[in-house]
Amino acid sequence: MANTTTSTSDRTEEGDRTFHLGAGMLVRLPSASEYALAVDKEHRWLPAFASRLPLPIPVPLAKGEPGAGYPYPWSIYRWLGGEPASAERIADPVRFAVDLAGFLAALRSIDPADGPRPGKHNWFRGGTLRTYDGVAQNALADLDGHVDVGLAREIWESALEARWDDVESWFHGDVAEGNLLLKDGKLAAVIDFGTCGVGDPACDLAIAWTLLTAEGRQAFRERLSVGEAAWARGRGWALWKTLATFSYTLGDDEEEAAGARRVLGEIFSEYASGSPSAAPRGTG
Repeated sequence: MANTTTSTSDRTEEGDRTFHLGAGMLVRLPSASEYALAVDKEHRWLPAFASRLPLPIPVPLAKGEPGAGYPYPWSIYRWLGGEPASAERIADPVRFAVDLAGFLAALRSIDPADGPRPGKHNWFRGGTLRTYDGVAQNALADLDGHVDVGLAREIWESALEARWDDVESWFHGDVAEGNLLLKDGKLAAVIDFGTCGVGDPACDLAIAWTLLTAEGRQAFRERLSVGEAAWARGRGWALWKTLATFSYTLGDDEEEAAGARRVLGEIFSEYASGSPSAAPRGTG
């Protein structure tokens, strides 16, 4: 990359080191062999997605090969402007929720034939929640006395028991604040498709509890026509990840622990107030 300028980006994408390349591009370098599994996948599928989705996504411009002491393939992308989403930056929480749901609906509508099924390339996103039962149970043991473990176990068990109808679709796999970019408070782009794949899209619902307001969460669910079983599984995705974060940060990172406690509060209150009769009709 002679005669180019690179600088560390202010944007963090899990598993990759990201750098500006000139004014309008970025370089993404996987930090471990597991993350490198996503490179070929993104080069194959993201160009096909771009014209089918209502918001900009990263489209690879070139692929680099291992060499010069760096062992993994890597990518160059066009830089997408915007700032990572956060509750205080979102101008209209309901509009944001509906726009995000519309994006996910469009992604789900893309033909899943030949798409990558859950596996090591995406930490089994799109597969069964039981993959994470050990993580959830260990976190619950660590958090006994710090959260309502009985209620958390009830919610987790309900998620494990919620059956999927086996209708596969594309999912993003990591719909999180850092991967949703805003301009003027509105959703402007969705980035980091490293965990995308084909399977149960309920993993993409976790954002309903981690970022959306109660009103936005309902609008999000209605726009996607999420049925009771899929909603329970989505809640389970939000729960195990939040429990794990809380467990890891307890007594160490008070700010992150406070964020996890807030999300658990959203999960607990929404579960306690919900009822099957109030759920919109939708797929499992």
